[in-house]
Amino acid sequence: MGKYSWLWVGLGNPGPKYRYTRHNFGFLVLDFFAQKKGLSFAPGPFQSEICPYKDVLLVKPQTFMNLSGEAVSPWVRKLYLKPEQVLVIHDDLDLPLGRIKFVPKGGAGGHRGVKSIIDALGTKDFPRLKLGIGRPAPGQEVKDYVLERFSTDEWPTVESILEKTSEALDFLLENGLLKTMSIYNRA
Repeated sequence: MGKYSWLWVGLGNPGPKYRYTRHNFGFLVLDFFAQKKGLSFAPGPFQSEICPYKDVLLVKPQTFMNLSGEAVSPWVRKLYLKPEQVLVIHDDLDLPLGRIKFVPKGGAGGHRGVKSIIDALGTKDFPRLKLGIGRPAPGQEVKDYVLERFSTDEWPTVESILEKTSEALDFLLENGLLKTMSIYNRA
């Protein structure tokens, strides 16, 4: 076994323009987690920002969302990881804001960042931490909705989810995926 037993990949788009958007929820989670630990991200290889923590490498692909697999696949190879050691953290339209859900594997569900990783790894068999963002209002395009910043009214919920996911990620390290799912997937 190598130095790392986990690769935690937060999905988002690079640059300040996208920082607080719904589509960058994965980045927000990893930034919050690192900040709580007194750590910070630094530029790394494979078009990534990286942050080591214990036996986990936190990665924020800087490829733009739809090309996330281009950053993830080389890391998996370099670190000799199996797909089940790659946790992808991403926004999810099918869950309401305030809900998180760990899953052991699955399809892309229309999420192009997840699809890119599935295509690059050649498998759907990697765990996810899905972060609910809810659905757009009737008549609003999904792509516009996900690229909008969280509203002022939504921020208290977002902040509580950042706290909850940070706690859940620590729990995952100590207890594994199945136990984490049983505790944190409750509504």
